[in-house]
Amino acid sequence: MLDTQRLPATFYAALQQDIRAALAAEGLDAVVADHHDDVAYLTGFFHHPNERPAVVFVPQDGPTLLLVPELEREYALAQHATAELVAYPEFPGLRSPISYLGSAAPSFRGRIGHSGGLSVERLDQIRAAFPDAELVRSEVVMHARYVKRPEEVALHAEAARITDLMLVAGRALVEEAVAAGGELPSEAEIAAHIGTVGTSTMYADHAEVVVVSFLAGGLVYSGANSARPHALPSGHRLQPGETFMLSLGCAVGGRFVEGERTFILGEPSADQRRYYEAVREAQAVGGAALKPGLACSEANRICLDVIRDAGLAQFLRHRQGHGIGVGMHEAPWLSDGDDTPLAAGMVVSNEPGIYIPGHAGYRISDSMLITEAGARPFTAYPRGLDDIVISL
Repeated sequence: MLDTQRLPATFYAALQQDIRAALAAEGLDAVVADHHDDVAYLTGFFHHPNERPAVVFVPQDGPTLLLVPELEREYALAQHATAELVAYPEFPGLRSPISYLGSAAPSFRGRIGHSGGLSVERLDQIRAAFPDAELVRSEVVMHARYVKRPEEVALHAEAARITDLMLVAGRALVEEAVAAGGELPSEAEIAAHIGTVGTSTMYADHAEVVVVSFLAGGLVYSGANSARPHALPSGHRLQPGETFMLSLGCAVGGRFVEGERTFILGEPSADQRRYYEAVREAQAVGGAALKPGLACSEANRICLDVIRDAGLAQFLRHRQGHGIGVGMHEAPWLSDGDDTPLAAGMVVSNEPGIYIPGHAGYRISDSMLITEAGARPFTAYPRGLDDIVISL
């Protein structure tokens, strides 16, 4: 059990040194990042993104700088952010906030890498703050995020433990209602219950919780609503004979895991059996295929071909999965068009699904750790047909 979810300063110091080595390999002299996930990844400063920018500047020579608004300076200190803080007074203020970053490194010359997600406005501000620098697009930070360090793997594992507890809690709520003989809970009621179980477990088991925008919970949908892959929970009450989906996850130490199961209320029909078993087989084959060196696009093909071969291609709506880390959804993508080779230490979702309009959706998801020997799921809730049928 983890006493604290916060990674130590030594973790971030080592990470920043590896970033510097990657910069040298690309011929860059620094990298700048303003996405809140990158800021958290590089320094340990987690914050709610808003109009006031927080920006990290990692030079080859000199300390890592973290630009924050003055009103969040003490919060950054309280989180033990591993960087030299540069605070600006207010937004918009009389000066561009980014200009304070330039003032903190006035003699910088060289090539600064930045992600493709940096806005045009932010690029102009950085150019003005570093007039003698050359800005170069680089995914050096995102590529560093691909492979998780052992300390991060431990956080993902704890997030999976809590996610499995939420799956158990969601099913139990439905089974208790069935046993009581009254009306079944609504999607919204199940979602609220699951979120409470997840967050209360997190605070009970950890002395220090890293708070991010999504802490624990997820999507709950049933019947025809579940045929919409990202439908939000509604007031619809579960009905006998329906399928329902618990699409759950949480973040421990800012590292995410997702775990999703589809359940069937009552004896499955022939169609329900066919749909569920096709997805279960695709998920099993897709998970077994994940191994270092395999292109993400090829993993996706192997997984989804099981559904195509079952004659259900018309019900496909999405790829096999995606990377998971400080973001719930992040690169690389287990999808056509992403030929990134898998590597040991990556964490990806394995979540094939089919969606039959007017009937239901069927999806099974586990977060998988790629190892030298293949892949293993963090989440452990059972997947067999008998395991997901709730007797009435």
